[in-house]
Amino acid sequence: MAQDNPANPRPARRPANPAFSSGPCAKRPGWSLAALEGALLGRSHRAAEPRARLAEVIARSRAVLGMPEDWRLGIVPASDTGAVEMALWSMLGPRGVDVLAWESFSGEWANDITRQLRLEDVRLRQAPYGSLPDLSDVSPERDLVFVWNGTTSGVRLPDAGWIAPDRRGLAICDATSAAFAMDLPWDRLDVVTWSWQKALGGEAAHGMLALSPHAVARLEGHTPAWPLPKIFRLTRGGRLIEGIFQGDTINTPSMLCVEDALDGLRWAESIGGLPALIARSEANLAAVTAWVESQPEGSRRMAFLAERPETRSCTSICMRIVAPWFTALTADGQAAASRVLATTLEREGVALDAAPYRDAPPGLRLWGGATVETEDLRALFPWIDWALAEVEAQFGA
Repeated sequence: MAQDNPANPRPARRPANPAFSSGPCAKRPGWSLAALEGALLGRSHRAAEPRARLAEVIARSRAVLGMPEDWRLGIVPASDTGAVEMALWSMLGPRGVDVLAWESFSGEWANDITRQLRLEDVRLRQAPYGSLPDLSDVSPERDLVFVWNGTTSGVRLPDAGWIAPDRRGLAICDATSAAFAMDLPWDRLDVVTWSWQKALGGEAAHGMLALSPHAVARLEGHTPAWPLPKIFRLTRGGRLIEGIFQGDTINTPSMLCVEDALDGLRWAESIGGLPALIARSEANLAAVTAWVESQPEGSRRMAFLAERPETRSCTSICMRIVAPWFTALTADGQAAASRVLATTLEREGVALDAAPYRDAPPGLRLWGGATVETEDLRALFPWIDWALAEVEAQFGA
């Protein structure tokens, strides 16, 4: 470790858990490998006991999230990305589509719809990082594709009042960094997707696909004009493949990951379910807000990327550097300084994987979901101040 600069001494306190990655995210407090000891390894996922574990993931997820009884929920391949792609490729086509994009992943869905599916009747509503697009122009007659929380921008939807309750189109929502941390309005949604690796700190590669009766009707009444690979097929002979939503997965799941997912769900139940998860995430956002606002107005170094307080994410908390020395740099200089900031925090072992997403503006991204302890964030803030001073000494002269 380098010797302390007397003018900028290192803070004495360190986060107990420096894992602030936005995916895969921090494991739940107290997690250890012992949580996986009951995993049904070396077993077929089609056997009765392993299949029951898969069905248990579905049942516990439904219960914690408060999902309506008439919705289906299934485990699908390829994480949240696979779940979103299944919905897009299986359901779009009969109606025009409104696509909302305000960060990297929503931009990817827009690209798939316009350049891969090549749908002609598409209205793309975009906004730069930090903002939301105009929501007033969404049509209830058209399908709608959007993210609930911008994982790479730290901008979330404040509500769903702009989605018509009597819509004829489908509302397809990528909720991967919102599920288990925000209250999703099921009556305004038709397709909801997420992955295990986000808010409950599960392992990667598995996605969850939730369907309303309206979405099921679309699947059973619409045949896409393009071929579907096996891992995208949700119907057979014009009927929904119900087994997918009862624990019969399309491809082979990891029973080790299944056990880990169950551990996260049981932990969520033990602390009070969804209200407690939301409260923990909001407490983390409040801690970051208090730190940002504690900076003197004339010498502020960090600010939220989200422009409006009501749109600030409580999970993927994205910040930009606003120190005068930083804003005076060229774009390349800002990118370099941002990289050094993140690597400095990682080298010190106080914040791992806190760099912004590769397409996002320079700054920091801290996961604030329920598996992160607020005290770890509070211990990190002095280190960010310290690291900013170190970076300024290198780039600000």
